[in-house]
Amino acid sequence: MVLKAELNERLCRVEKGTPMGEVWRRYWFPALLSEELPEPDCDPVRVQLLGEKLVAFRDSDGKVGLIDRYCPHRRVELYWGRNEECGLRCVYHGWKFDREGNCVDMPNEPDESNFKNKVKIKSYPTWEAGGVIWTYMGPEEDMPPKPDYEWLRAPKDFVHVSKTFENCNWVQGLEGGIDTSHSSFAHNENIHDKNALRTRVKNPKLEVEKTPSGFVYVGIRDLKEDGVYIRGYQFIMPAQQMRGAMVKWKTGEMEEFPSIAGHIWVPIDDENTWVYNFIYSGSPDIPFTEEFVQEHETQFGRGPEDVLSGYKLKRNASNDFLIDRDLQRNKTFTGITGINTQDFALQETAERPFTDRSLEKLGTADSAIIVARQLLLEAAKQLENGEKQLRGQDPETHRHVRGCDKLLPPGNIDWRVAIKEDLTAKF
Repeated sequence: MVLKAELNERLCRVEKGTPMGEVWRRYWFPALLSEELPEPDCDPVRVQLLGEKLVAFRDSDGKVGLIDRYCPHRRVELYWGRNEECGLRCVYHGWKFDREGNCVDMPNEPDESNFKNKVKIKSYPTWEAGGVIWTYMGPEEDMPPKPDYEWLRAPKDFVHVSKTFENCNWVQGLEGGIDTSHSSFAHNENIHDKNALRTRVKNPKLEVEKTPSGFVYVGIRDLKEDGVYIRGYQFIMPAQQMRGAMVKWKTGEMEEFPSIAGHIWVPIDDENTWVYNFIYSGSPDIPFTEEFVQEHETQFGRGPEDVLSGYKLKRNASNDFLIDRDLQRNKTFTGITGINTQDFALQETAERPFTDRSLEKLGTADSAIIVARQLLLEAAKQLENGEKQLRGQDPETHRHVRGCDKLLPPGNIDWRVAIKEDLTAKF
């Protein structure tokens, strides 16, 4: 699906009033991590989502407000405000706003004035689950039910969520995430190992099937007498990828510990993205250890030594992602350390503000990317036609799905039967 320039614009731009911006505003999606607002009356946090500049604060009751960043009096930043007694008070003239955006105090006006009752600023509803603060930025009358992904139901010790800043358009990040064949190349951590599950077969067979929540797709690698390796993915509208996470990247071997991982790509604006990274236990009987979580995050380039303030990676475009050419010649395919850092290097340094998709030459390995574009553009058209129900809004469509990694016996495999249970939620 090669996109003409006008369709590419529809797909990538997310500000209010744009087709895809309106699609995003019909879903609940992550606004920030709960750890960014650790306790009642803590410091407020600047937030930018879909091109809108906002400020988030946790009030005295522990509830999160997400409101316009600028005070309506003289348009100064409420980020400088005092977070006190269930509201954020502007330090310029003392105007105070609650989490619904109501002005609850206006001390520089006469006591008898009712002006404060006429002032209200933009606010968005929030909800917390899975260590994430979620928001909905669309019309109140079109608000869908809150999501019910399996990783949101997993107990605290069974799930880990992090986030990273990516300096590129959200579609570039998303399309990298749902591309399965690149793992045989960009994520080859040992170019001398010819038997690793992902690198033995570099051209997996891809099959994609649309679902009520998005689509399920599988990468099938026939290892002949050693069996059939299948990685099953879920794409959940508008921008969530979920996959099995049982193959060790450094060795290419299957590990016994079952887990599922994925990402959500949330647009900050047209040129920057927050990537929310989650991993959760595949078994209700096996919680995570701190050592497992730290090893996983480090392997993907998000360990304690890899991330700067603001959730930005130490390895970034300004330092060429600290590429090691000797490492590239002798050990890894890219010479860049960190699985997701390798993705960022390729995605962030592509064309700006976003890839010119009219110049692409897509092949059979890109079938999931083609279907994702179809579904996103379809959703934009549905809204323009006045339809209210979009794919993936209803929690019933996504509550029972998960990703999987599976090594099956040799032979002709019907993946729909062979991995049906592995693609079904256990929590």
